[in-house]
Amino acid sequence: MAFTTIDNPELYFQTKLYTGNGGTNAITLDGSENMQPDWIWGRDRAGDRHFLADSVRGKKNTGYHLLSSNNNESDTNNAPPDGITAINSNGFTLGANSSNTDGGWSVEINQNTGPYVAWCWKAGTSFSNDASATSVGSVDSTGSVSDTAGFSIVSYTATGSNETVKHGLSSAPKVMFFKRRDSATNGDWSVYHNSLGTSGYIYLNLTDAKGTATSVWNNTAPTSTVMSIGGGAGANVTNGATYIAYCFAEKQGYSKFGQYEGNNNADGPCVFTGFRPSIVITKAIDTTSNWLIFDNKRSPFNDVDDYIKGNQTAAEDTGSSDVQMDFLANGFKIRGNNDILNGNETYIYLAFAESPFVNSNGVPNNAR
Repeated sequence: MAFTTIDNPELYFQTKLYTGNGGTNAITLDGSENMQPDWIWGRDRAGDRHFLADSVRGKKNTGYHLLSSNNNESDTNNAPPDGITAINSNGFTLGANSSNTDGGWSVEINQNTGPYVAWCWKAGTSFSNDASATSVGSVDSTGSVSDTAGFSIVSYTATGSNETVKHGLSSAPKVMFFKRRDSATNGDWSVYHNSLGTSGYIYLNLTDAKGTATSVWNNTAPTSTVMSIGGGAGANVTNGATYIAYCFAEKQGYSKFGQYEGNNNADGPCVFTGFRPSIVITKAIDTTSNWLIFDNKRSPFNDVDDYIKGNQTAAEDTGSSDVQMDFLANGFKIRGNNDILNGNETYIYLAFAESPFVNSNGVPNNAR
């Protein structure tokens, strides 16, 4: 039995720290091999809005950043902002402006001497599905996919009715992020997480606890070919609206999505993933709380105590003794008793690997 099919996770996910220069800025990823970042989620560590760009929306819209901290649209503004001007074979290029101003909001992406972080995922293979011709799904979709890494980016147009959409993967996604692109109306980020069930959903840009409505996913789990979208909040509510979805299927030794139970104790739960994490994203689901993002570049050693709130514009939190974790050879260990990470409640998480616990040759990795 293979322990993993991905011995080098840097081929599909990397975290990049960079410094802004206020001018044209070519950012090269640090991994041992080249990786095209088809989805870039970036942030000014000193505090500002998150910016999210992808290769599927195309060069015309690369600079039109989605924001995980609010419900703004990205594709309907008149003047292209000078933001991410290109996605390259091993990084991305930033334009000369230090601030991307778009439709009345702005986000810092390249301010001179500013400290930034970018989380980057590779998809890489384009796909297009004519639902009426293929009988796969009921709504046409286009996108980019890496079946090896279990990641796809999907673009489609909503109908406001119960529909199915081809996601491009060969296994069912366990996590999906949906965002309306053409308007802020009904524009909150709706998130499907398998731990929440077929009627559960949560918002990326809000602190809300999980919601329950059979209409959001049509009370139907995604399959190995399609995802189901209902007429409820977020993924398909307005006829003619354009959407983007980021979909993740779990891959042994590379990605893990699940939940853990907090214990409100400095000796928190240990979560097995089957790899040493590169990034861990968490969110309490029983009460209002922030999304937290930890990674191995901002915290290269244990304790991992530098985190960014995925739904806020506040500066990076550093050195917090009651909000921290250890990255282990085969998972992560929660430490600290702050409710945001380890109260007496349930948390969902997404984790991606730095190194598999055991590679395809049976060789184990080392702890940090």
